[in-house]
Amino acid sequence: MAFSAILHLSSSSAFTLSLGTYRPSRSQSACLSKPLIVKASTFLDCAKASTSVKTDNWQWKFKDTYVNIYYEEHEKESTGPTKNILMIPTISDVSTVEEWRSVAKDIIQRVGKVNWRATIVDWPGLGYSDRPRLDYNADVMEKFLVDFMNAPNGPISSSDNDLVVFGGGHAATITVRAAKKGLVKPTAIAAVAPTWAGPLPIVFGRDSNMESRYGLLRGTLRAPAVGWMMYNVLVSNQNAIQSQYKSHVYANPENVTPDIVESRYALTKQKGARYVPAAFLTGLLDPVKSREEFVELFAGLEGRIPVLIVSTAGSPKRSKAEMEALREVKGVSKFVEVPGALLPQEEYPNVVAEELYRFLHENFELKA
Repeated sequence: MAFSAILHLSSSSAFTLSLGTYRPSRSQSACLSKPLIVKASTFLDCAKASTSVKTDNWQWKFKDTYVNIYYEEHEKESTGPTKNILMIPTISDVSTVEEWRSVAKDIIQRVGKVNWRATIVDWPGLGYSDRPRLDYNADVMEKFLVDFMNAPNGPISSSDNDLVVFGGGHAATITVRAAKKGLVKPTAIAAVAPTWAGPLPIVFGRDSNMESRYGLLRGTLRAPAVGWMMYNVLVSNQNAIQSQYKSHVYANPENVTPDIVESRYALTKQKGARYVPAAFLTGLLDPVKSREEFVELFAGLEGRIPVLIVSTAGSPKRSKAEMEALREVKGVSKFVEVPGALLPQEEYPNVVAEELYRFLHENFELKA
C-alpha cells in the first residue's frame, strides 16, 4: 500500500525496481518499555477522563516458531463495565501500533453510556513484535489474527464475543475475510482506508509473467547478504521515505517532518525487517485477488454485523477506486469520507476518531 514502484521490463526476465514506503513514528518507544499514565486531550464538547496505557507481549506459536507479539492496552479510569476495541495497524514494512495511539486515546477518554477500552496489536514480523523468517502470506496473517482474537488466555479474552475491530488497509480486509468465514465473531468492524492489493500487483497486475518477476524480487529480498543490500537500496533510505510519505501516504506534504522520516527509517533497521515487506510488496499478503472478491467479502457480512467504511479524499487514484467500490455494497452499513490518503488515522486522528466514535455511539451507546 505504501510503496510506489517503477518497473522496467525488457524482452528478458530481468527488471529493475525503485520504490519507497512510509514509516509510522517510533518516537515514544523508550517511554513505552514500561507502563505509563497519560492525559488524553478532548475535542468538541466531550467530557475528559484520565487514561492509562499498559504495554506487554503475547506469545504466538506458529508451527514450531514462538513469536513475541507486542500490544498496548488503553483504558480510562472507570468502575463501570467496558466494551473492547481491537485496533489493527495497516500492513506495510513499518506497520506499528503507533498509527492508532492518538485515535485510541481520543475515543477511550470520552464519557458516555459505554466505557471503551482499546487494545492495539502489532502484526508478527512488524512493529515491535518479533520478526522471524517465516513464509509470510495472507493465510499466515489471518491465522495470527484468528489466534489472537480467540486465545482463551489472550489480551482480549475477556471480550466474550463483544469486540469491535478497527483495521487499516489490508488489516481491515483480512479481518472481514476471517469474519465472513466465521473464524472470528466481532460485533462490528470499521475499515479505515481499506485495501486488498499490494503495491506491485495494484500497478502491474497479476499475470503469470509478472508473478514470476514478483517471485524473483521476493526471493532476492529474503536472501542473506544480498537481500539486506537490496532492501537498503530500495526501501531503507530516508530520501525514498520522505518522497513517498509526501506523495501519497499523507495528503498534506507539510505534515511530513524530519522527525517522522527519521523515526520511520529507524523501523527499517530492525533484525528481520525485510521479510514481511518482501511478501507485502509482491502481493503475498493480498487477502483477495480482484475487486470482485473484495466487494464480495464485505457483501458477505450483510445482516450480520455493522460495517463502517472510512474512505479518504486524498488517496492515490487506484486505491481510491477500490474504496469507492464499497460505497453501495449491501454489507456496508455506513460509508464516510475523511481527509487524508493511505494513513488517515495517523495524519488526521481527531477527524478519524470522531467518525469512529459516532459509529460506536450509533450502534452501541444509543442501544445501551
